[in-house]
Amino acid sequence: MGATIVEKIFSSKCGHSVRAGEVVMAPVDGAMIHDITGPLAIQNFFEMGGKEVFDPEKIILLFDHQVPADSLAAAENHVFMREFARNQRIHNYDIREGICHQVVLEKGKAGPGEIIVGADSHTCMYGATGAFATGIGSTDMGFVLKFGALYFRVPETIRAEVSGKFQRRVGPKDLILSIAKDIGADGATYQAIEFCGETFATMPIHGRMTCCNMAIEMGAKAGLVPPDEVTYEYMHSRGRTGRVSIESDPDARYAARKKYDVTNLPPQVAIPHNVDLARDVGEVAGTRVDQVFIGSCTNGRFEDLADAAEVIGDREFDDSTRVIIIPASRDEYLKALQTGLIERFVKAGALVEAPCCGPCMGGAFGLLAPGEVSLSTSNRNFRGRQGSADASVYLCSPATAAASALYGEITDPREV
Repeated sequence: MGATIVEKIFSSKCGHSVRAGEVVMAPVDGAMIHDITGPLAIQNFFEMGGKEVFDPEKIILLFDHQVPADSLAAAENHVFMREFARNQRIHNYDIREGICHQVVLEKGKAGPGEIIVGADSHTCMYGATGAFATGIGSTDMGFVLKFGALYFRVPETIRAEVSGKFQRRVGPKDLILSIAKDIGADGATYQAIEFCGETFATMPIHGRMTCCNMAIEMGAKAGLVPPDEVTYEYMHSRGRTGRVSIESDPDARYAARKKYDVTNLPPQVAIPHNVDLARDVGEVAGTRVDQVFIGSCTNGRFEDLADAAEVIGDREFDDSTRVIIIPASRDEYLKALQTGLIERFVKAGALVEAPCCGPCMGGAFGLLAPGEVSLSTSNRNFRGRQGSADASVYLCSPATAAASALYGEITDPREV
């Protein structure tokens, strides 16, 4: 019986054949903490008797959730983490670069065949490069900081094979929302999702990031795209020239095999209050929106912003709708700035903010009042996620968000 890509990654790291369901202690190639989860992970490190981290070069420490500090408590957390980075000689540390998941990939800190952990559930985004990347709790991260390894139950894998070509103004976000609807919010709990097929073979890296980012929204431990030429081209652009050829065997055993065709897939919108409640845009078109948020680690890349700008053209946003646009990183912001997208957004009436998580987790700014409705390109629409528990959050693609911002109501971008 052949092995899945996940089984092969763990077998390589453990030095012996490993199968799904086994519990193993595996070394990690990288560990990421940010300003929300980091302080607790560091405290746990000290409580476990930690004096020096296992390898300063393999630890990434980033500030993104409450940046710049929006409260005294946030400012104190920042000081605590700066001191830890300085004392531990951690140089993969920054407050200016942007959202942790985007920056980890931009800096080449996750790659094919690696095991990466992060104290954030959307760490699974790094699977776009063929890594096994997963979110862990702050206690587990304290252990990793000290020992550089962690116990894992090797997950089974769901194979999601996708075929077809997207329609105009339909893309990866619409695909992953439709997959979440099919699998369900807990249908992949503690499993990995392997994204493959002709659609992924031609999908640029930014789209792969979007899909892997939201694997956790189905309960998955990880989401991966087998590395190919698209992967290696991206990795080379990030200063990593090696190749790790790794893919599932044809006779690998899967927990389930799913097939999808995007040829006739319409734009998708996830209605409150769960990600798997995706609907065709036509079913919710006309719903009034008070705020539109374009950004997050899911859809804050230059290509996402360009999709939104293409829909907007030279028009202005609806006067009654607040529009917040946040590039995912400094690099993505500069691309948008240099190509004139930032100017176009500002002229259209948007508030363009510095790279950070922004309204995504409701921790800094852009909060919703009771009764308000947000349309967001982020990854979660749980009750209270972006402010009041009496507000409603809908999820969509950048194209759908831009079209809706023009009219102040959920709008099919193909009709703009």
